[in-house]
Amino acid sequence: MPFADELLGPDAVSGLARCLTLGGHRATATKKTSAVFDGMALKARSDLVRDALIADLPDAFDEFVAAVNTLIAQPECTGWMIWPITEAVAVRSTEAGTAKAFDTGLVLLRKLTPRLTAEFALRTMLVADVDRTLATALRWTTSKDEHVRRLASEGTRQYLPWARRVPALMQRPEATAPIIDALYRDPSDYVRRSVANHLNDLSRQHAAIVVDTAARWLAAPDANTPRLVRHGLRTLIKRGDPDALALLGFAAPAAITVTDVDIDPRVRIGDKLTLTAVVRNSGDEPVNVVIDYSVGFRKTNGTIVHKVFKLAAKSLAPREQIAISKSHSFAPITTRRYHPGGHELALQVNGRRMALAKFDLHL
Repeated sequence: MPFADELLGPDAVSGLARCLTLGGHRATATKKTSAVFDGMALKARSDLVRDALIADLPDAFDEFVAAVNTLIAQPECTGWMIWPITEAVAVRSTEAGTAKAFDTGLVLLRKLTPRLTAEFALRTMLVADVDRTLATALRWTTSKDEHVRRLASEGTRQYLPWARRVPALMQRPEATAPIIDALYRDPSDYVRRSVANHLNDLSRQHAAIVVDTAARWLAAPDANTPRLVRHGLRTLIKRGDPDALALLGFAAPAAITVTDVDIDPRVRIGDKLTLTAVVRNSGDEPVNVVIDYSVGFRKTNGTIVHKVFKLAAKSLAPREQIAISKSHSFAPITTRRYHPGGHELALQVNGRRMALAKFDLHL
């Protein structure tokens, strides 16, 4: 993924300032922002440009709206410069304090979202008036524009990455059901991926709601529904949730055995660990299996915390066995710190841990 300065950097700010000038507006404060970008995270940069943009645009709300429309009218007003524009719209339309201004802000976000996305700014609207925003988002599900339909799902997710949390959505997990119900058979894969991620977000705390939703969708599917549901249930599958596994046809098979488990006993940080094993159906009936593996990472306090990784999904005939082979990299990454010492690795079949092996990670 690009660094922050490649997303919202001096070039994006220069482009935004040019669009402001072409629209007949000041760009004094906006131009100055890129000079202080060094060391700032992407969200902080967006907030800085947002505030500068508000300072450069008219104070009167109607004039502010007219100014934003002049920006939208310019084809070159696109890309990462859109994020601070959407944030400025959300701030101004919620601070105006009227229903008309609020609805106008939502209209502007709908217009802006095809240029990048307005999902982050929509959070401000949700915090200010969740019911009014959700009602509008539900209407967006019938838009001809896939970007607008995706905004309805993506902007209302519980755990949208990079975005602020919306307490009302956390307290009312069923509130977005009409939105994703309207979109799970959307013709756009772009929209359906958002719906699957929306469902997966809900599964963190509300497994029963998610399984019930997925079952309802599978009862009235289109050709893409099974794949969407599998993606939406991925966290529950990794957790070994029995209802989610059963819904996808992965019951707890008594006749499955895991043998010949072999892993490297010592792995250096920066190298790869190699796993091999044999999974066998020793029963008289075919079974569907989803095979995952989990790595028990050692924490600073010496405790072991497992993280599950996907491996394979198979249908095994009676007496059939398959050989499993997997390499897991311990190359340094920004999202995980490795601690030398004892670690674990386990194979998991249909949510049930079937084998556990130990290894040492060292410098």
